[in-house]
Amino acid sequence: MNPSKYKRMATPDLPNRQWPNQHHTKAPIWVSVDLRDGNQALATPMSVDQKLALWQELIQIGFKTIEIGFPSASQLEFDFTRRLIEENLIPDDVTIQVLVQAREHLIERTYEALKGVKKAVVHVYNTTSKLQRDYVFEKSQDEIKAMAVQGAQWVKEYAVKASESNPESQWIFQYSPESFSQTETDYAVEVCQAVMDVWQPTADNKCILNLPSTVESTSPNRFADQVEYFITHLKNRESVLISIHTHNDRGCAVAAAELALLAGADRIEGTLLGNGERTGNMDIVTLAMNLFSEGIDPELDFSKPHQWISVVEEVTKIETHPRHPWVGEVVYTAYSGSHQDAIRKCLLKQQPNDYWNVAYLPIDPKDIGRDYEAIIRVNSQSGKAGSSFVLAQEYGLNLPKWIQLDFAPVAQKLAESHGGVLSHKALYNAFIKHYRCDQTEFSLNHYQLDKQGGEEILSLEINGETWQGKGNGTLSALCDAWQKRTGKSVDVIDYAEHAIHNEMVTVEGKNAQAMAYVYLQQDNKRSVGVALAKDSVSAMLLAVLNALH
Repeated sequence: MNPSKYKRMATPDLPNRQWPNQHHTKAPIWVSVDLRDGNQALATPMSVDQKLALWQELIQIGFKTIEIGFPSASQLEFDFTRRLIEENLIPDDVTIQVLVQAREHLIERTYEALKGVKKAVVHVYNTTSKLQRDYVFEKSQDEIKAMAVQGAQWVKEYAVKASESNPESQWIFQYSPESFSQTETDYAVEVCQAVMDVWQPTADNKCILNLPSTVESTSPNRFADQVEYFITHLKNRESVLISIHTHNDRGCAVAAAELALLAGADRIEGTLLGNGERTGNMDIVTLAMNLFSEGIDPELDFSKPHQWISVVEEVTKIETHPRHPWVGEVVYTAYSGSHQDAIRKCLLKQQPNDYWNVAYLPIDPKDIGRDYEAIIRVNSQSGKAGSSFVLAQEYGLNLPKWIQLDFAPVAQKLAESHGGVLSHKALYNAFIKHYRCDQTEFSLNHYQLDKQGGEEILSLEINGETWQGKGNGTLSALCDAWQKRTGKSVDVIDYAEHAIHNEMVTVEGKNAQAMAYVYLQQDNKRSVGVALAKDSVSAMLLAVLNALH
């Protein structure tokens, strides 16, 4: 590797930059380019039917502007545009956008494809970077600017012709100085200003200037400088929407777009999950959810990712990485014991009307269609918190801390033997088996409690034998009965119980109603007992007997 063969991209000097002091306050105007930029990056481009399937998902998510293709580039793209228009598949509140080079016959063909459309953005472009001026086109700055001006004139002229036969059609003009990020920023302003002079936009009839990092070549902060410089040096700012189209060559497409919004941009173009040429386009899902995590309504609905991700994967043949920001399968999952413990404790304290404030979870997973059961998965790296969280969330077993500590080595050993993540069912079965909840040595045939002189009198039938004891409560009465039968004293260190409201938890084939946990000391030895039963007293008695056994 030889870094000396590369040099830093020149960006404008902006000592008084304002964007670092700005804050996001609202969602930008979103533009999906999945059907155009995303599609052209695929080894096998989408068919018309595949494009229609993705089109429907984009509508459901809430996009109001969708770049549907490059209709002058191929018959398939032309046919897809016609199908949307002729079959009336474009909702009244949705605007389609089409891309075209600044070449007359392509612009003419584009307007043919758009015949009868209610509203459309005609997006024309030509490259402006020094690299392509010098090496590809071998033209001067004036000649490249003339190409842009000529393209803008053709777009306007053919819009007038189209309106003569279809006066109901509304046209919005958009221009991109392709490779803006690699173009001298003052020259980009000059070219775009010349295009605006042709179109004559107003505050009530704005044009769109789209600033692409066609190849990401600067850090996000320097791209923000370019955008702020462009905006502050542009005349008639009130007559234009500033749009951003970033690529991910340096892995910073989302960051560059996010900072560009702080620099004054109004509009963001990108794709779902970042599909696009080379390393991809700006990932709209990531940026939208970034804003959502700051309390800003992104005005796009990503609450059901399992629905639209499957469509994206089907039409692109690209699988979603399990750790894709916000929507990957395991991005809310904790395996580490300390992380699991922190999450569990925070969730217990999180109140319904409070701001979300849970360790390791930047948003509530339920907002993105994820159940809490996927948050914590138990493997050999997990501690007591992981297994206790799963048992509580899935089966309603609220284990006291001393049971958590007692069961943690059991769960870890099981995970190690499995060599991976334990299923919730396997963990539950291991818990039931370890504490003999399904095969207790004691059969509680009958019990009766009476009060006498401030004490409780307990009479119970265990395995066909009658036991009796008394004490200041049920537990102490049972311990007394045990001492009378065995001559051994027993002390209750701690005890817990709760009701069961889960159909998966059964006892003797019927739904259990109560769970009890007991922590005992007998002859300087400590033990724990757990029991499921049809009522809380039976569960309490069986838990003590299990611990004594």
